[in-house]
Amino acid sequence: MATAAIPYDDIEDSARQVRTMIRFVDPGDFLTRRYVSAGKEMNTGTYSDHEVTVRDGMPMRDHFELDVHGFRIARCPTAVTDFHDKEMVERLYESEVEAAVKRLTGADKVVARGWMLRTSADLTEHASKKVEGYTHSGGLQPPAGEAHVDTNTATARMMADATYKKHFPDGSGYKRFLVSSFWRTFSPPPQDVPLAVCDGRTSFGGEEKSNTLFIVDEFPSEEDAQKPVEGEDKMLAASIFSHNPAMRWWYFSNMQADDALLFKFHDSDHSKTWRCPHTAFIDPSFAAANIRESIECRSVAFWE
Repeated sequence: MATAAIPYDDIEDSARQVRTMIRFVDPGDFLTRRYVSAGKEMNTGTYSDHEVTVRDGMPMRDHFELDVHGFRIARCPTAVTDFHDKEMVERLYESEVEAAVKRLTGADKVVARGWMLRTSADLTEHASKKVEGYTHSGGLQPPAGEAHVDTNTATARMMADATYKKHFPDGSGYKRFLVSSFWRTFSPPPQDVPLAVCDGRTSFGGEEKSNTLFIVDEFPSEEDAQKPVEGEDKMLAASIFSHNPAMRWWYFSNMQADDALLFKFHDSDHSKTWRCPHTAFIDPSFAAANIRESIECRSVAFWE
């Protein structure tokens, strides 16, 4: 997909710009894995920080289209009054997400697949407590700190097939699926470490790797983290990206609790913009920014 041929609107060039650092995986031949435990995450391989421009899309929020940019922001009020109340979130939030994603995409069916809280606060004490049988769902984690998409193509297809078979065993089948994230920050604006999303049309110029996910109670040693694992090619994996200056990064400053950012992990219809790399970043715009607290909920949408 040639970046030079993308028809950007003039309004995009008028956006306020922020210079910041984003972490990318280095090019090269090495093993990439992501180990996740309670309150902490670790990648193997080598990564480097690169200075990039992130544009503020909030003043032109209605400009962005899910099937053009790979993301969009929308007003999505929630009945959840305390996102740290796990019982309340479990009872209310996934059904809200399913309804919102169905409305925003026009899909026939939507199934939520778990949620996660993230915060830029110090999680040292939280992460130091060993958790037996950690499941990486409904927990509290730091912001994800490198350019990535949470599924690669094989993972997205496995997720869609398994979800449809489980929830619609008598269904007629689907002709299109979309794996996406529904992201909301619930701490007061401005937030110190917001989420940057990449115009998916510009995400194809650099080197890509699959990053296999391992959910563990505690991190392995450096040596053990590199050992071969049987069947790794069939495990869940993300896509991670090397630095590409042609990428166009956006964020939405001063998000309110009723704002939700919907962005694509994988859309099986590749005639549309079908993915959206993203990452947390430090926003230097506001001297007294608040700690970022957010909730993300993945879902799979189906068109039958």
